[in-house]
Amino acid sequence: MVKELIHDPIFLAQKSSPADESDRQTAQDLLDTIIAHKDECVGMAANMIGVKKRVIVFNDSGAFRVMFNPEIIGRSEPYKTAEGCLSLLGEPRPTTRYKKIKVRYLNEEFKPRIKTFTGFTAQIIQHETDHCEGILI
Repeated sequence: MVKELIHDPIFLAQKSSPADESDRQTAQDLLDTIIAHKDECVGMAANMIGVKKRVIVFNDSGAFRVMFNPEIIGRSEPYKTAEGCLSLLGEPRPTTRYKKIKVRYLNEEFKPRIKTFTGFTAQIIQHETDHCEGILI
């Protein structure tokens, strides 16, 4: 179900709790919501739809992916950029990201995975995992 986006910075600044298999509906709601906003959004975290759980979705070269409990366990090649966010009003804000990251997560079947991401996909994942940590750009 497409959910309303949360814009409350106090809510968004709270850390999310670990997700479990009961959060599959949250992942589906996130997918429905990002698809509804696909022209203006490339990633979402569950807190953006009012759920404080560690679930993210993102556009991975044209396919939408889900990660439960993503954790960045490696990063290299920092660079400066500016990012916007559907949950935050105003212009894009400056931030530092990494060109290459290694992520530990659970996939849609709750199977543990470790994968390396690069480029824009890595940037999206960093932004969304920051949401899970209550970090706003």
